[in-house]
Amino acid sequence: MPIIALLIFTFATALIGLFIPIRYGNRFAFISSLIVFIYSLYLFCTFPITADFQYVVDYSWIQSLGIHFKVGMDGISVLLVMLTTFLTPLIIFSVRKSEPRPRAFYSLLLFMEMALIGVFVSMDGFLFYIFWEIALIPIYFICLLWGGKDRVRITLKFFIYTLTGSLFMLVGLIYLYLHTPGEHSFDIQALYTAGKSLSAHAQCILFWFFFLAFGIKMPIFPLHTWQPDTYSDAPTQGTMMLSGIMLKMGIYGLIRWMIPMLPVGLSQNAQYVMWLSIAGVLYAGIIAFTRKDMKRLLAYSSISHVGLIAAGIFAFNGQGLQGGIIQMLSHGINVVGLFFVVDIIQSRTGTRDIASLGGIRLKAPYLATVFAIIMLGAVALPLTDGFPGEFLLISGVFKFENIMGAVVGLTIIIGAVYMFRMYQRTILGETSLATENFTDLTAGEKAVLIPIVIMVILIGVCPNLFLKVSEPAILKLLGGI
Repeated sequence: MPIIALLIFTFATALIGLFIPIRYGNRFAFISSLIVFIYSLYLFCTFPITADFQYVVDYSWIQSLGIHFKVGMDGISVLLVMLTTFLTPLIIFSVRKSEPRPRAFYSLLLFMEMALIGVFVSMDGFLFYIFWEIALIPIYFICLLWGGKDRVRITLKFFIYTLTGSLFMLVGLIYLYLHTPGEHSFDIQALYTAGKSLSAHAQCILFWFFFLAFGIKMPIFPLHTWQPDTYSDAPTQGTMMLSGIMLKMGIYGLIRWMIPMLPVGLSQNAQYVMWLSIAGVLYAGIIAFTRKDMKRLLAYSSISHVGLIAAGIFAFNGQGLQGGIIQMLSHGINVVGLFFVVDIIQSRTGTRDIASLGGIRLKAPYLATVFAIIMLGAVALPLTDGFPGEFLLISGVFKFENIMGAVVGLTIIIGAVYMFRMYQRTILGETSLATENFTDLTAGEKAVLIPIVIMVILIGVCPNLFLKVSEPAILKLLGGI
């Protein structure tokens, strides 16, 4: 019962962390999350390369409604669980000791980790919805209690957006549940069968219901308007959880739930959604180029990257789906590293304004080097983690339609321009008034950034370590439709 052990242990440590003495809070939360990572790494290393779900546990939960506590992992799930458990200890370790109410902060991060794992392993539609909603609770309080000056308005906007999308998903799940064959069930295979049995009209309507839920979470243009404010106003660790892991819930929902359940809806609407995704890629990239706040620039950069992932997934071929999976890993790793670098710069200078910075390499060569490596991963330089995913995604879109592939290929150029521009103006050149007393990375900051740098290089040099794990599940998904 490895998955149950992961969920119970993470939930228990989140509760215990509320009562740990404050001076031990960071250490307890970090060690707890590190244990979860080591255990999930063991599961990943021993995971059989097969299309079937592993470690399946199925308990009847609400028998009269056909609701089961059913969890399991395939090659897609195990990679996202690994991403979650790899990033969470780094995010916890990055918390500054001066954080107010630290016990509650750490417990909310652990509680969110538990909910995210639950989303990626659920094999029952109702259970998936429960974990989906639970994941919203800790990030809501993290943003509300530890956010910036305008946190109440921004957090409320984020909450309304996400909750509205979730309600559309719930309506869709209930409709499918009522059309399951025999005794009604929320089992994933029963929902697949129910969805495929619906008329084309019904599938199209449900397609847009689920698209709203998953598109808001990702977010896809034009459902993105909550994201820049939330990312900019949230505490750094909240932004890291949102961008590094939580938005992957939406992408995972597309792959695991929406597309296999509604294949006719996909075929009739894929082109519209792909044009929306591509519009988001270009729009967010252009907006990012004009941003002067580093955190806000990265927020729009994230929208652009997610748009590319969505376009590759809706192309629905092997290259696009495989590219989407590995790009989820690389995007999560890169964006967490970049937001942490911005947090370091802001903590030393008191500003995120690009025009106020400069010359940091003269004072902090280690930070400049690490920043450069992570940035090169974000712009998909060959032999970095961003390259395999972007190459496969663009190939998948080209395979779907040449014009779309040509347009989406511009993202590499646009992304490189605004990222290099940000690096040039903050790290290179002469020091400014804000950076003249800048200091280099501390041992603790290196402990967070070095694992990220290692993964940037490892995924870029050895992408097959991860692609081969998800390939059987992708082929099964394609074969089932």
